[in-house]
Amino acid sequence: MRALSKLLCLALAATILGGCAAKGPEMKTVDHVDIDRFMGPWYVIANIPTFLEKGAHNAVETYSLNTDGTIATKFTFRKDGFDGKLKEYNPKGFVRDDKSNALWGMRFVWPIKADYRIVYLDDDYTKTIIGRQNRDFVWVMARTPTIADREYEELLAFVESLGYDTSKLERVPQRW
Repeated sequence: MRALSKLLCLALAATILGGCAAKGPEMKTVDHVDIDRFMGPWYVIANIPTFLEKGAHNAVETYSLNTDGTIATKFTFRKDGFDGKLKEYNPKGFVRDDKSNALWGMRFVWPIKADYRIVYLDDDYTKTIIGRQNRDFVWVMARTPTIADREYEELLAFVESLGYDTSKLERVPQRW
């Protein structure tokens, strides 16, 4: 079982890192993230999912700051339904830009740190968008399991403005 888990993590890392060439112009991050305010749970509202996230229900990404400045991450979801098997992954985040705190490396498998950019964050820290320079994966997240349709459409338009193919964006079912 442990060997299978390691194999899946390696496959995830390969998927996330797929292609080293950057796509499109430099994806800018937000100017500054108050890292303490950013910590805590974020519900995944929509995403362009990695292969592990396909079929995810009740997806939540929770961050907590470690004493060494790294970010402990707990990503949980139910696979293929609200009563599906509970999945949990625990990558570690590394702030790569101390000035903004918005550019991270996310490590699923040592020593690889996947690109992770906080490209949108509202003033009250209730909605965020995490992007990647390659524009292959994106996550629209909120502090609540649902957001108003108008807010979702605005966030979708922002994702599109970054150069993503929004036809690949999937809503993540949330029911609590």
